Amino acid sequence: FRLHGSAAEEPHILLECDSSALDSLQKHLKLYKIRRKVAISPCPELSLWAVIPGEQPADASSLPKCAHQALLLTPDPRAEVMGWRLIAKKGANLSEIIPGSQVGDVQDYHRHRYKQGIPEGVKDLPPGVALPLESNLAFMNGISFTKGCYIGQELTARTHHMGVIRKRLLPVSFPQPLPAPGVPEGSEILTEAGKRAGKFRAGGGELGIALLRLAHVNEPLCIRLGGDTVRLSASTPQWWPKAAAK
Repeated sequence: FRLHGSAAEEPHILLECDSSALDSLQKHLKLYKIRRKVAISPCPELSLWAVIPGEQPADASSLPKCAHQALLLTPDPRAEVMGWRLIAKKGANLSEIIPGSQVGDVQDYHRHRYKQGIPEGVKDLPPGVALPLESNLAFMNGISFTKGCYIGQELTARTHHMGVIRKRLLPVSFPQPLPAPGVPEGSEILTEAGKRAGKFRAGGGELGIALLRLAHVNEPLCIRLGGDTVRLSASTPQWWPKAAAK
């Protein structure tokens, strides 16, 4: 997020990241600043909130906010269904920033994004394993096809322009209660005929996200856990571009 209002101001950029990747991200950024006058430091005094829309999403400009308490209140850049990102100082009164709001817990947030098929963090997007296009980052303002010179740029651009993407991250749901302790991350997903359809990435309760071959999305799917067969179904998110699932 860009915090400075104009080019005349000192540039201030706020990066949001998975907390488990904080140290590695700082080391990576410091490796490339190369004698530039750039200060890179964490902001433990700030707290991050997701403002999830109700049944009738409102425009961000209609959100009441207290400028003194909210450092940033902006639409989530990934997808409209994710609402807004709110960054405020720890201890800020959220009921004053967004009157009438209800405070949920982090599991409410994860359930919402799994239902929408929005990946986030190192569990859903394992570093060195997840490919940007298969992870739908092109749908979420996560890839630039005009900016060159980044690792994997040639492969990503070529795959995009050829339009052949056989696997994608998709929301999945389990119609029946799961055996304890749930479905392990990385579990192989099979079709009824026993063909490999993909892998389960992560989830919570009866919802999750999985990397699946698009050819098998509409087929009955299952995961074999010991002696149990756990059935699941996949769906194509409504917020995707119309031709994305082809």
